[in-house]
Amino acid sequence: MANPKHRRSKRKTRMGRSHHALQVPNLVECPNCSEKMMPHRACPACGNYKGRQVLEIG
Repeated sequence: MANPKHRRSKRKTRMGRSHHALQVPNLVECPNCSEKMMPHRACPACGNYKGRQVLEIG
């Protein structure tokens, strides 16, 4: 099994973690009810997706 030959410096370790930060999700407005929702998903408030009812809410 391969083992590292040299210790990784703090700088290299932190540089590798530079992309691990949390990001704010991209929210779009539902065209039916104007609630914020994730893109390309059914609206959790009204249940519509691409102009048709796909979820029963209520």
